[in-house]
Amino acid sequence: MADQVLPDSDWTLRAGAHRARVDAFVEPHRARSRRAERHPVWDFLFTYYSLRFGQLRVWHPGYGVVLQGAGATRYLDRAGYVERALGVTVSAEYLHSRIATVRFISGLLRATQGRTPRFNCFGLHEWAMVYRSDTPRHGTPLRLGASGTDRVVESIPLRCSHFDAYRFFTPAAVPRNSGAPARTTQSDWEQPGCLHANMDLYKWCYKLGPLAASELVMDCLRLAASARELDMRASPYDLTEFGFEPIAIEEPDGRAEYIREQGVIALRAAPLRASLADLCERLLIGAMETSAILPAGTMD
Repeated sequence: MADQVLPDSDWTLRAGAHRARVDAFVEPHRARSRRAERHPVWDFLFTYYSLRFGQLRVWHPGYGVVLQGAGATRYLDRAGYVERALGVTVSAEYLHSRIATVRFISGLLRATQGRTPRFNCFGLHEWAMVYRSDTPRHGTPLRLGASGTDRVVESIPLRCSHFDAYRFFTPAAVPRNSGAPARTTQSDWEQPGCLHANMDLYKWCYKLGPLAASELVMDCLRLAASARELDMRASPYDLTEFGFEPIAIEEPDGRAEYIREQGVIALRAAPLRASLADLCERLLIGAMETSAILPAGTMD
């Protein structure tokens, strides 16, 4: 990968714009945190996904970009950065240390990308998580009550393809699913219509750390927020007090609305998945190109 050199005047503007974008996005959550106030919809983005505010706020240019100017030296305190003749950049050594993660993400994204999207799950994974259970999730009442929720699960087939949703199914719901996704077979299951697979683009992007440009991380986070909103509006929970009107997937009109909105999320996710997959491919090529000049044993 050829290095792109950014003068101080260019990259500091990008870094400032990124911080402003992050601050605007996270401030409502931070304000709730200061009040010790929970939110059953938005907290998920900051608890299930593990990237901390401080980490999200730091702008990274991505692998193959060199930062010039005195201000760039502060990146030397961060993992992966080194100083070279032209300036500060993420090192080839760091790329090689993360290459197994890059390979996994690349394989998962390409496999997902190559499948036909499916839009027939109707968001029932959240319903399956409370099916025949006395323990409500999120401390939030069920819109149709326990028996009404159970009847919906029993009237519509469960077709969940995402392991990290499926693994929270109640024991009674597990055999009702059309298959059994597993962590070891994750790349065999994920498909681009899946709300959670699209939400997880944020996770795969931030797991690459400084190898990925922060603008892409924030694009994926904003998509995850839209997917989360749809997820909860179609859920069995009554969230009207939080300003979320339900999508009644127990009714034909509600299922049609869910499919339309799910399709919008999938369309937004497609270019982000492609960008992230292309980044992984460039990183793999970059690792091959630098393997000959690194000490033996550096390449995973």
